[in-house]
Amino acid sequence: MLVAALWVAGLLAYQLSGPGWLKGVLLAGWGAFALATAVAVGRARAGRWPGPLFVAALVLCGVWWLLLSPRQDRVWADDVAQRLKVVEFDGSRVVLDNVRNFTWRTDDDHDVRWERREYDLDQLRSADLVLSYWMGPMIAHTLVSFGFADGRQLVFSLEIRKERGESFSALGGFFRKFEMTLVAAEETDIVRVRSNVRGEDVYLYRLKGMTRDQLKGLFVSYLGEARKLDAAPAFYNTLTSNCTTIVYELAKQIAPGLPLDYRLVASGYFAEYARDLGVLTPGVDFATLKARGRITDRARAAGDDPRFSQLIRVGVPGIDPEVQP
Repeated sequence: MLVAALWVAGLLAYQLSGPGWLKGVLLAGWGAFALATAVAVGRARAGRWPGPLFVAALVLCGVWWLLLSPRQDRVWADDVAQRLKVVEFDGSRVVLDNVRNFTWRTDDDHDVRWERREYDLDQLRSADLVLSYWMGPMIAHTLVSFGFADGRQLVFSLEIRKERGESFSALGGFFRKFEMTLVAAEETDIVRVRSNVRGEDVYLYRLKGMTRDQLKGLFVSYLGEARKLDAAPAFYNTLTSNCTTIVYELAKQIAPGLPLDYRLVASGYFAEYARDLGVLTPGVDFATLKARGRITDRARAAGDDPRFSQLIRVGVPGIDPEVQP
């Protein structure tokens, strides 16, 4: 009953529209009603009032939940306003529309640029796991950056699709508050905004042990996700459909049998999960991987230097020093 009551309270809090005072009144009323029901059950009167009303309320809320539908036509925030589109993919040549290439000065002051990009998957050379910490050590945003032979990087990031003026809520993510979107962006946009503008603490780890086919397969899996979200919107879920679980789901397509782990939810520890799977640089202890993989200071020092991607990788284990400046 406690879980059910809290679920209804969350649904009311995050799905009801209207002034805050009205939500407060309704939540207080629901809390009083749920408490009265609990007292009645405790006195073995569950078959009388208000037991049936409590069940009816749960059923109505369940129907409401099922009728909630994700949408594509809201007034979106600038950084998620466009959907990533796969214009062409012939096995090696990929053309993407709406690759994000913003220049950020503050969260509210930025140059908006959505661009078309062409990539040759035969030129894929690397993949890096990027973790950006914004809410303590347990929670990090997870990104994957793909490197090409010509020095370009493309980062994929599953994010909530915020409406204009809206902000992220981990609790709201349990109650179908947000749609989700897949962002493809330049590192000078999506990494730099986190380290240099939002003040997040960012770490980068080179992914090792992947064959060229597996690397290409992971990239293609992201293309598949982009096509799905372009064709039909979907809800973000803090537990089951978030920035970390998508990496896990896509990786399973090329390496079936990956074990479930609490670190898929406690995403701040996802790098340790990757280490345990043997996909980080071998022969280096995790403390060193983490210390040398912290790119926050290097990113801030690099600023708007066009060599940003190279500068943030200086000293990262597993990256050939000959390609570093």
